[in-house]
Amino acid sequence: MTPKPRLILLDDDADLRAAVTQGLELMDYDVLPFAHANEALSHVSRDGYTVLISDIMMPGTDGFEVLARAQTIDHALPVVLITGHGDVPLAVKAIQSGAYDFIEKPFSVQRLASVIERALEKRRLVLENRALREELEDTNDLGNRLVGRAPSIESLRAQVGALAQADVDVLVMGETGTGKEVVARALHDFGPRASQPFVALNCAAIPKDIMESELFGHERGAFTGAHTARVGKLEYANGGTVFLDEIESMNLDLQAKLLRALEERSIVRLGANKPIALNVRFVAATKRSLREAADTGDFREDLYYRLNVAPLTIAPLRERKEDIPLLFFHLAREARAKYRREIPDVSPELEAQLMAHDWPGNVRELRNIADRFVLGLWHGFTPIQSDAEPDSGALAARVAAFEKSLIEQELQRHHGQMKPTYTALGLSRKGLYDKITRLGIRPPASAGADD
Repeated sequence: MTPKPRLILLDDDADLRAAVTQGLELMDYDVLPFAHANEALSHVSRDGYTVLISDIMMPGTDGFEVLARAQTIDHALPVVLITGHGDVPLAVKAIQSGAYDFIEKPFSVQRLASVIERALEKRRLVLENRALREELEDTNDLGNRLVGRAPSIESLRAQVGALAQADVDVLVMGETGTGKEVVARALHDFGPRASQPFVALNCAAIPKDIMESELFGHERGAFTGAHTARVGKLEYANGGTVFLDEIESMNLDLQAKLLRALEERSIVRLGANKPIALNVRFVAATKRSLREAADTGDFREDLYYRLNVAPLTIAPLRERKEDIPLLFFHLAREARAKYRREIPDVSPELEAQLMAHDWPGNVRELRNIADRFVLGLWHGFTPIQSDAEPDSGALAARVAAFEKSLIEQELQRHHGQMKPTYTALGLSRKGLYDKITRLGIRPPASAGADD
């Protein structure tokens, strides 16, 4: 959770310092007022959720020196410079020196607060990106394969870690793009077969008339065109792992032969009589419920039970949206290495769009967006509008929907208690009530009981 922001106010004018401090505190900001630069800079840190507001014309240390010293602590710290001697050259100098913004006296507290809000949003993103980098660097190899903090992905990592060492067949279930092959490769790479072949087949991509030959191989003359003997994928993978993706698309006749290979751990090439011993681990994947397919006669029930020894389920991305920022940064880092491009800054608007999107293509779709983002080809989703719903794709509506969902989740997590809810969200009590009213959230029955 992002901590409550803190404002560092530096001005040698005691009256102005007191007035600005009071005005900002009435707007629920936490303000640290100082008259001397050294005192103010002692509260600047690299990990602080902070904005520094400094007068320019001060005796001893002026605002530009304060800005330079703050940048040595953290070059990304937002610094707002204020002055009573404003002119264009001074403003240009301030921005060129790295100031976030420049405000001329006299100014209203509301105007300053507007600048502060934008600066805090930028600061939040900087701190989040740093935290994501550190988290990715601290995770082990399996954590870099299966990225995320959601309970479902943490459980999946634990299961994969345990099953990798157990030489059992595994059935991986998940929607298109959730990363079923990533799980299969992790089971192989972190297990005792890691040095042996990993052979992946997409059962839906291979024509049915050659699928049997692809799996089991054939002898010379086994059929028209079989001029030489050929080793099948199962035999080639001996000692390693076979990954059968979209196994639900395999025809029933071939399912029977695969079942025999699974049970007897041997195969017979087409046109041959001699069985060949098979030492492989099978990992099958499906985007359809094999139980339902067996009930409708589209999949052999005995093969379903044979494969369903150790089932793993991958949650779709829409059910673990808290992982989206971490995943997006992880995929952007991979794109950076692939395309030799720097990762652009993620604006609050883009982050809101990432969180609000349903991701029907799951992680594969997110990877495509990360690639385009690093290449400079993605600047947000294009709003989809219609005559019936002219604002249905508007960014504001998406942000509001995400904000409403987040508040409702926190209310539910804290059993309707308002104080822990607004504390967890980093809001004031009034701020939470305002959002509940604006977003049309129905307050729980116990709301307000602890206030």
